[in-house]
Amino acid sequence: MLTGDELTRYKRQIMIFGELGQLKLKEAKIFVAGAGGLGSPVLYYLAAAGVGTIVIADRDTIELSNLNRQILHRTSNIGCDKVLSAKEKLKALNPEVEVLTFKGTIDSSSADKIVGDADGIVDALDNFATRYVLNETALDKNIPLFHGAVRGLHGQATTIIPGKTGCLRCLFPNAAPAEVSPVLGATAAIIGSIQANEVIKYITGRGKLLTNRLFIWDGLDAESTIMPFEKNPRCSLCAGRKIEKAHRIR
Repeated sequence: MLTGDELTRYKRQIMIFGELGQLKLKEAKIFVAGAGGLGSPVLYYLAAAGVGTIVIADRDTIELSNLNRQILHRTSNIGCDKVLSAKEKLKALNPEVEVLTFKGTIDSSSADKIVGDADGIVDALDNFATRYVLNETALDKNIPLFHGAVRGLHGQATTIIPGKTGCLRCLFPNAAPAEVSPVLGATAAIIGSIQANEVIKYITGRGKLLTNRLFIWDGLDAESTIMPFEKNPRCSLCAGRKIEKAHRIR
């Protein structure tokens, strides 16, 4: 049940998807990989919306060069673990939300345990090697992957549903080269907000998701494009994979 404080806190969004939708958010558990530029707006808006349990994974500590875009963190947090800084800010924003943290590397040996029984995975990362690990984990657990990426004033986002859409390998068969890329904080805010919006829509069952569609943002020209894509019948990861049971939000 929703408490009196929760009914008040979420009054404006309950007008959108009702108390049942808000209860679904409260009962959901979302795993967010990355507490940086993309993770900051994703985490803020999921916590503000009342997603009941948020799991944050990040291996890094805060540096001065992070602060142009990683708005969860403050100058006073430099040198601190990102996951602990993030948890502090989210609990201050919404004490009703449970925030779990993992500091460490996400790889093929740890991903299954770290993601656990989450209802969805948010890709708020900056490298494709780990994205591919999360993509495979999402397929194995039959839960959605909410992908986002930014570079400079450009960004992209899509929602991958196992068994219903192409996977990240279908869309990007080969990893982009590793690099330290330029990022404008406002670009990360735009893409991260879209990812959070997708998560909320998925949990509440409202609206049309970015499935089999890649949202592309060009901040230089203030233009967005939708690029459709399909499941690759020759995908090295998802081709021929059978989804035994549809995932259900708690």
